[in-house]
Amino acid sequence: MRNLDETDREILRLLTSDGRRPYSDIADAVDLSAPAVSDRVSRLEEQGIIRQFTVDVDRSKLRDGYPILVDVRVRPDAVGTVRERLADARAVDHVFTTASGRLVVQADAPDPDVRAWLFDVVDEEAVREYDVELLSNVDWSPEVADVEFAMTCVECGKTMTDGGITERVGGDLKTFCCPTCESQYREQYERLERDAE
Repeated sequence: MRNLDETDREILRLLTSDGRRPYSDIADAVDLSAPAVSDRVSRLEEQGIIRQFTVDVDRSKLRDGYPILVDVRVRPDAVGTVRERLADARAVDHVFTTASGRLVVQADAPDPDVRAWLFDVVDEEAVREYDVELLSNVDWSPEVADVEFAMTCVECGKTMTDGGITERVGGDLKTFCCPTCESQYREQYERLERDAE
């Protein structure tokens, strides 16, 4: 595993500003060939840094509901379930989970009765309380600053900012903090694969 270099960061900045930017344009900006940019983007995808290429839709232009911000406080045992239900709801753009377990949701409620919409999406018994704010504007400005590469070992969960091992296991790229974790993961993978036959 290697750290992100300035070229990786610049590729991320360019793709963040325009996910449809041709690799040839990126190559000109970072002084690489288009195939080299493609290889770097593929590696960033394999490592989970780039999760997907998507479209940023301005819903205000589509008149698709009422733009709201909902602060939802739920029972501690229900945070995961409520988060998943909200994230799957058609009207929801973003779900943020705070360290304290609160969920903050940006959505375009299809109905002015936000309470009815919310409890159609999630179990009312899981919600302790909630607050709703009508949004007047939404701006999203993702930026890739001078960040460090931080991968998580798939075996022990340790976060690594430097070093580590990246290897293919079963066709997928996996990251390990040390040879011991890689060996344990491979042994378990191979055992499961044998048992499945």
